[in-house]
Amino acid sequence: MPAPIRLRELIRTIRTARTQAEEREMIQKECAAIRSSFREEDNTYRCRNVAKLLYMHMLGYPAHFGQLECLKLIASQKFTDKRIGYLGAMLLLDERQDVHLLMTNCIKNDLNHSTQYVQGLALCTLGCMGSSEMCRDLAGEVEKLLKTSNSYLRKKAALCAVHVIRKVPELMEMFLPATKNLLNEKNHGVLHTSVVLLTEMCERSPDMLAHFRKLVPQLVRILKNLIMSGYSPEHDVSGISDPFLQVRILRLLRILGRNDDDSSEAMNDILAQVATNTETSKNVGNAILYETVLTIMDIKSESGLRVLAINILGRFLLNNDKNIRYVALTSLLKTVQTDHNAVQRHRSTIVDCLKDLDVSIKRRAMELSFALVNGNNVRGMMKELLYFLDSCEPEFKADCASGIFLAAEKYAPSKRWHIDTIMRVLTTAGSYVRDDAVPNLIQLITNSVEMHAYTVQRLYKAILGDYSQQSLVQVASWCIGEYGDLLVSGQCEEEEPIQVTEDEVLDILESVLISNMSASVTRGYALTAIMKLSTRFTCTVNRIKKVVSIYGSSIDVELQQRAVEYNALFKKYDHMRPALLERMPVMEKVTTNGPAEIVQTNGETETAVLETKPPPSGLQPANQANDLLDLLGGSDITPVIPTAPTSKPASAGGELLDLLGDLNLTAFLVGSPVSSPVPQIAQPPFLLDGLTSQPLFNDTAAGIPSITAYNKNGLKIDFTFERSNTNPSVTVITIQASNSTELDMTDFVFQAAVPKTFQLQLLSPSSSVIPAFNSGTITQVIKVLNPQKQQLRMRIKLTYNHKGSAMQDLAEVNNFPPQSWQ
Repeated sequence: MPAPIRLRELIRTIRTARTQAEEREMIQKECAAIRSSFREEDNTYRCRNVAKLLYMHMLGYPAHFGQLECLKLIASQKFTDKRIGYLGAMLLLDERQDVHLLMTNCIKNDLNHSTQYVQGLALCTLGCMGSSEMCRDLAGEVEKLLKTSNSYLRKKAALCAVHVIRKVPELMEMFLPATKNLLNEKNHGVLHTSVVLLTEMCERSPDMLAHFRKLVPQLVRILKNLIMSGYSPEHDVSGISDPFLQVRILRLLRILGRNDDDSSEAMNDILAQVATNTETSKNVGNAILYETVLTIMDIKSESGLRVLAINILGRFLLNNDKNIRYVALTSLLKTVQTDHNAVQRHRSTIVDCLKDLDVSIKRRAMELSFALVNGNNVRGMMKELLYFLDSCEPEFKADCASGIFLAAEKYAPSKRWHIDTIMRVLTTAGSYVRDDAVPNLIQLITNSVEMHAYTVQRLYKAILGDYSQQSLVQVASWCIGEYGDLLVSGQCEEEEPIQVTEDEVLDILESVLISNMSASVTRGYALTAIMKLSTRFTCTVNRIKKVVSIYGSSIDVELQQRAVEYNALFKKYDHMRPALLERMPVMEKVTTNGPAEIVQTNGETETAVLETKPPPSGLQPANQANDLLDLLGGSDITPVIPTAPTSKPASAGGELLDLLGDLNLTAFLVGSPVSSPVPQIAQPPFLLDGLTSQPLFNDTAAGIPSITAYNKNGLKIDFTFERSNTNPSVTVITIQASNSTELDMTDFVFQAAVPKTFQLQLLSPSSSVIPAFNSGTITQVIKVLNPQKQQLRMRIKLTYNHKGSAMQDLAEVNNFPPQSWQ
């Protein structure tokens, strides 16, 4: 048989291929020749053939048929054969294949070989792909080599010991005696691998951590020598002596000093020296400084040292490298809660990062800016964040608007400033705000009695000719209906009053009704506002009657029912109309243990079980629930009832009651033909049904224990429960999603399905990003109707992006506490 071509010739031939098909043909031809050579047991060219096979494996072609040939090369006495054989074993074999166990004896023999390079090959292979069985069998040989005087073998044995500990943690104590003298080694390679070994042992065992804390002075001394040593060409990188070893030592010091006062005290001085003496003009110095900052923040360091660390991060924010700026913002976000004042000094630099072109830096800067807002700087910070909201990309607007709402509610210096800020957000990003933004602002306006005239005038101006921001139009319609008399009378003292007639006010509301941009919910607000003006205006009552009667035949069922009921008020119950439509009293805000939510909207408790809210910014496709069912399987599953903008089942009366106020009209309804029974829950209740106010949630629900519904890959989802007083068959579940990994989870979507005997509604989440390191949570509310009191079962689907990959998982929740469904 002719001699096979050399590896260099094969590479040259493959590179001449002009198409992928031509390359595949060459590879297949050469693989056939290699197979023939293997079948003939050609020992002469086995090494050359395996080398070519490894090159093909690197190109992505199958090379598994060469596994046994690698074992034959390992058993050879020639070093060149062993070298290719061990390389092939590391590339083609892993612990999932039983073939790898055949090489255990060869590795054991080579670990005791007289040549250090053969021993090094065996150590590298065992440290790369050794299984737990191999590690148990060969740990003794590794421990012997760890005590040898040969630095070449000691550094490889230390790394191999790290792999053994990861595979078989109970063998850790075997290596403890050998680690005592490792830090006395002068060779930097041995020092580096020794620190890696000590770090692994400390992370895996609290006993080892306590044992090695006595090495802190020795580690401090090694780090000091590295900083103070002069130029060493062997270890110098950009003017810094062995930065890799410095970083490893800093990480080990961080682990040793955590929650230990004595160890932290011993390393404070050296950390200050590293922080002040390290050159920052090169990335190498920045890497060391970053590790130093992390160590200072993680141990019990002095306050002055923590300020120094935060100042280093502040300098990072001025760096031209985007990665360094991102790292600085992420680190400051972790420390802002504990060192708030120190981070505040860099507020202007952080705000400047909002103008960065990189979206990752923008998001981190936005989150950090909200964390820095307090009562002293709220005006300036809100001005910058409102400017950012006006100019940022659409994917930032929802989170930014939500953050501004929360900050304004917490730190508002005055009610006028609070109202102006919320109105500015609605004007700028009204399509992106959360569902509770409209009732929250209405509640704020209602409680600010002295601001009624100013607010209604501002809102009237804001919607003149522009109905694109639906949330703003809804609030404006509500206020005009409630305080239209103040608008017409021109009683505004805060700014110059405008001259508006009753007909001009009605023109605006009628324009909202006929606008193509108005959603069904918005039209409901406008029609109710027109109705309320019938008791506030004196000259336009006939016009209002005409408008109401026109919409009695609307194709929108929600609008039609409102108009029919309002006509009934005009005709049959005109004596009740002034009392029904009188001005709203001050409203109380009731919050759940999820995000802030006004449940006594406009002074009246919501009576509908499946009450929907104004449409969120991004509605999911209609077939989303069906996709979920396809994935979940089974025919007895009912999908989520989504919050839809086109219809509002079971809310016709509820929305109107929100606007009518807290009135107990039960006495007027006894025997009245108006109060018709409601045959099904899916049908909208009549206007005057259930006007008595009562708390939404049952106090006895406080004893329902919470559960963990999902906990995998760093994502944890907890369920907490409340029971509705308006309907005992309704369970309100608040989910809280947290993230314990080091990176944010973005584009998070939670979906759920229940059996057909239940009805389920999934409200909008508080955000789509779960912050890393458990620094925040996403909350979302689920309402479940269980009329038959059956045991609750739920299947959930989770989708999110993490570390650049799209993640998806399904799970079934069957451990609901009995109190939540009985």
